[in-house]
Amino acid sequence: MEGRVCRTTQLLLAIAAVAGLVFAAGCSTGETESAKGYGDCRVYGKAGSISLDSTAPGVLTLQTTLPSPGWWKGETPETITGGYEYCLAANIAHRAGLDTVQVKNVSFDALVAGQTKDYDIAMAQISVTPEREKVVTFSEPYFDSNLGVLAPSDSDIAAADLADRKVGVQLGTTAVPWTKDVLSPSTEPKLFQDTTSMVTAVTSGITDAAIQDTAIMLGFAKNSAGALEVVGQFETGEHYAAIYPKASHNADAMNDAISAMRKDGTLDKLSGTWLGPELGGDPAAVPVWHVK
Repeated sequence: MEGRVCRTTQLLLAIAAVAGLVFAAGCSTGETESAKGYGDCRVYGKAGSISLDSTAPGVLTLQTTLPSPGWWKGETPETITGGYEYCLAANIAHRAGLDTVQVKNVSFDALVAGQTKDYDIAMAQISVTPEREKVVTFSEPYFDSNLGVLAPSDSDIAAADLADRKVGVQLGTTAVPWTKDVLSPSTEPKLFQDTTSMVTAVTSGITDAAIQDTAIMLGFAKNSAGALEVVGQFETGEHYAAIYPKASHNADAMNDAISAMRKDGTLDKLSGTWLGPELGGDPAAVPVWHVK
């Protein structure tokens, strides 16, 4: 389950099959609310207020898993121009005095398993778990996450009978152990390689519901032309955080930047600009369910 600290996403599009790169030149002088080179992002705070020893000189190398509307504006690295996580990275780059952000599209499973390399920071709505902490270094949390239940809009599914329905979850997410161990459905949940396939199974009737982060499921519901709805959510106490390479020597500096952005309101601005419009609703307004 993948997200928090700002409360407020993946579209029915094919996930990019090949990793790519996108470069956006950044503004590196003064305090500004305009980021002419960071796509559609606005940056805040003082340029050069933190120091990073980046993987490539003058570049913040950023890994994610695309597509993910709201979090990333664009379907492939070459088309990314904004989004909550992209603009969060742009603000880190700005405060580090780095002129360029380079985006790489990678496998989510490989990312959370610590199997990717040659990057400075990764963001892909990643929940912090003890298992993941053994192989990667997490940042300060930047978003809160619950598990949402996505179902057909005309479904009569409810908390009381969810465990008796056919449920789909995505491999590699924390929704898998939660569904198996906490919800404990009467039939084994169906596992999917990606969120798009998981949601398609709901629309085609293969499964009755999909369980994934509320913010992610809201994005799919918004783009379903009314066919799908997030009917409920389960509180998990989980958070989204960025991933650094294990034992990264840049962790403290980037944590300082994220902490400062929480305090100065930058995270709230990113949430209001990018998540609200894409989600089509406030995650906090989704009914809270309890396991029966």
